[in-house]
Amino acid sequence: MRMPEGDIDTMMFAPCGMNCKVCYQHCYHKKTCAGCLSSDKGTPKHCRKCRIKDCIREKSLSYCFECPGFPCKLIQNLEKSYNKRYQASLMENSRFVQAYGLERFMEQQKAKYTCLRCGGIISIHDMECSECQEKTE
Repeated sequence: MRMPEGDIDTMMFAPCGMNCKVCYQHCYHKKTCAGCLSSDKGTPKHCRKCRIKDCIREKSLSYCFECPGFPCKLIQNLEKSYNKRYQASLMENSRFVQAYGLERFMEQQKAKYTCLRCGGIISIHDMECSECQEKTE
């Protein structure tokens, strides 16, 4: 799956601050996951059962950063996991979107996670390209 030219898909920004476009599930299974803000069709099981997504729906919000309680315990726990396992900050992602908008965030992500060798998508989870399987650091 290659990064699309032109349009930036802002629907792939999850409520928690994750860019679903760079999720290993999206990269390797080549299923068209429409992201957390769309239906559950094509989404991995753990995404369909996400407590964060349920919380957002209950509060009629789109993103966790819109909540007065941000960052809550659910986000803080996920943040610790992403910091430790992937050296990524979902809270920083959310704050960037608050300050500069989704379009700019997704452009930044596209630049960061596009394989220079073949144009595929580099998964945040294992830093491997979806197309040529080259690992990056």
